[in-house]
Amino acid sequence: MPLLQIERVTKDYVNDGEPVRALHEVSLDIAKGEFVALVGRSGCGKSTLLHLCGALDFPSSGRVVLDGVCTSTLGDAGLTRLRRSKVGFIFQSFQLLHTLTAVENVELPLQLAGQNRVRGTALERLRWVEMEAFADRYLHQLSGGQMQRVAIARALVHSPRLLLADEPTGNLDTTTANTILGLLRRINAERATTILMATHSLELTAVASKIVRLRDGRIEEIRNR
Repeated sequence: MPLLQIERVTKDYVNDGEPVRALHEVSLDIAKGEFVALVGRSGCGKSTLLHLCGALDFPSSGRVVLDGVCTSTLGDAGLTRLRRSKVGFIFQSFQLLHTLTAVENVELPLQLAGQNRVRGTALERLRWVEMEAFADRYLHQLSGGQMQRVAIARALVHSPRLLLADEPTGNLDTTTANTILGLLRRINAERATTILMATHSLELTAVASKIVRLRDGRIEEIRNR
């Protein structure tokens, strides 16, 4: 069974009283351990699809099945457990808390899950992204690339089966972006973590094993590498 099954998913919104269709009958299977790149212009539905896959939102019709569980059937407690145990999120804008140090940001998901003695795990994840030496620094003391590494460590802290990355290099220069992409490739290869990455740049798809091109809310092409 695929880790992630997207079955004829349609997503509608209402914008200023007018209906907007963000996705139209999208179907896609993602196997365990795949690195999939979602590509397409802004507004094509990439971020919407990522949010559905991570159970941050739900389809208007169709199903999203993550690790055998249909996300639309879960209540609030079940959704929280699903996100905390199976999904990691990486955002373009990092979504870190500036009042916390690097290690405290990484510890936070484990603390919210009720775990104790989490510093060792957080430091191990920072070590894995080569940021352990910066563990006690605040975000204003870090570069953009360093903050994204901390965000990746936070996303990995609970060993998720699925890592969702929404334009993870969008705020970074080319050299730093390549470093982050290399780190994502390493996560996929060494940790066997399934990755779904949204990007508007075809150059960034070189790390992916499958490329899914979206256009106007529909899948235009699926290509294996």
